[in-house]
Amino acid sequence: MQTDSGRPAEALTGDRRFELLVNAISDYAIYLLDRNGYITSWNTGAQRFKGYRADEIVGQHFSRFYTEEDRARGLPQYALGMAAEHGSFEVEGWRVRKDGTRFWTSALIDAVRDEQGQVIGFAKVTRDMTEKRAAQQALQESERRVREAQEALAQAQKLEAIGRLTGGVAHDFNNLLTIIRGSAELLRKAALPEEKRARYLEAIVSTADRAALLTRQLLAFARQQPLQPEVFDAAARIRSLVQLIETTVGASIEPRLEIETEPAPVHADPTQFETTVLNMVINARDAMPDGGRLYIRIGTVDQIPAVRGHASVEGDFVAVTVQDTGTGIEPSALSRIFEPFFTTKAVNKGTGLGLSQAYGFAKQSGGEIDVTTVLGQGSAFTLFLPQAQQNAKVSGMSAWVPDMDAARCLNVLLVEDNETVGEFARGVLADLGHAVTWVTDGSAALEELERRHGDFDVMFSDVVMPGISGIELGREARRRWPQLRVVLASGYSHVLTEPNSHEFELLEKPYSVDRLTAVLLRRWQPAHRQGAPGRSTPA
Repeated sequence: MQTDSGRPAEALTGDRRFELLVNAISDYAIYLLDRNGYITSWNTGAQRFKGYRADEIVGQHFSRFYTEEDRARGLPQYALGMAAEHGSFEVEGWRVRKDGTRFWTSALIDAVRDEQGQVIGFAKVTRDMTEKRAAQQALQESERRVREAQEALAQAQKLEAIGRLTGGVAHDFNNLLTIIRGSAELLRKAALPEEKRARYLEAIVSTADRAALLTRQLLAFARQQPLQPEVFDAAARIRSLVQLIETTVGASIEPRLEIETEPAPVHADPTQFETTVLNMVINARDAMPDGGRLYIRIGTVDQIPAVRGHASVEGDFVAVTVQDTGTGIEPSALSRIFEPFFTTKAVNKGTGLGLSQAYGFAKQSGGEIDVTTVLGQGSAFTLFLPQAQQNAKVSGMSAWVPDMDAARCLNVLLVEDNETVGEFARGVLADLGHAVTWVTDGSAALEELERRHGDFDVMFSDVVMPGISGIELGREARRRWPQLRVVLASGYSHVLTEPNSHEFELLEKPYSVDRLTAVLLRRWQPAHRQGAPGRSTPA
């Protein structure tokens, strides 16, 4: 072959061609080391990155590119050792240029072997990653700042929600306490007419009931409401509510019941279910101040749609929809309608707890609640609950009936660590004609049971106590004295909210005298002697 000038071209050997090719690569530092780490070749990329000409660096040890601290840690020798052992070694780290500045590199060291497989040297390829690393760090810093901003926003929203919640609780409870305190002070008057005395007493009782309802609604939203689930027909339950719904919505609203599936068995707390449906109905009523139509539909679906950022859920569900032809919901309020005390209603027209109770009940029951709305046309709230198995035993409308034969003096072991509540409960039980033994903790209760050989008709125990909890006490007492009936009382315990967490009768605080009496004297109907989910037949 000849050049354009007619002179013969210099013949290039394979090694020479490789050398020219390596030198032409300027984006990578490519050089060879002997078996001890001394540099034997140097390309233009290495000169550009590290600042050394070939005549300055060939014959020098490659460790001079490492930082002083890395040399002290023996990293150059470690890198060669790993490459020799495994064939190659890849690493990132700081390296030093001729002028002393540092740059971030990504380096690959390959072992070079002879025909016998002995390591005779190393090939090293290095890339300057300083700019890329700086960009990555800038991105990470930006992401960190975004996360901090999001966390700050979330914290601010949390504090706002807590402030609204505590403000709402304080407002409602202060109103209730005002009624109770005022009524109690007026009852102190000696010359108070009997009619007024009865009115003030009724005000105290009804206000205490409203305070208890407020607490239950808050616990329901937080999914901490003790539930008593059983299998029941949701369609039949709603049929039984029709008359109450008609009275609640008034004459200007026409309710229409559309049952697509009957029976519609679900496994949930029937009382909380009815409360949820009524809360949805009341919300619909308030959205139709000038009247309208209220549709209540019950059917089955095979999935819960994607709701509030959560993926859809496949399965068998009963869907209860309450649809109104009212004002609809503003888009700005749609994301907050299930928050406690959030309401778009006028002052004294609603507490903002109805939908939060519905939300909490749905979630705690393994379901969901969804809403669709069009301004000026109305809204539809749909409650999804897991459908019970077709062969599940459906309970009747009422599980408990009074046991007139049990209306006698009972021998009661009262276990209550709060002195005020204990004195009250002992006094009430004694006034009802029962013999009461009061102890203040679980250990004392077991000692008393041991001393009396379990000779009590019922043990009535608080759940939350120091030492042995009421549930632990009940299980131990039932193990040792199977005939002993156990009734638990609690205002709140996270244990009670867990499915199948206990097998005892539960009386929620605050309880009334009538409720306490009913629990102590009641028995299961014959149809329920086999037991229902979450409950057991009293001994």
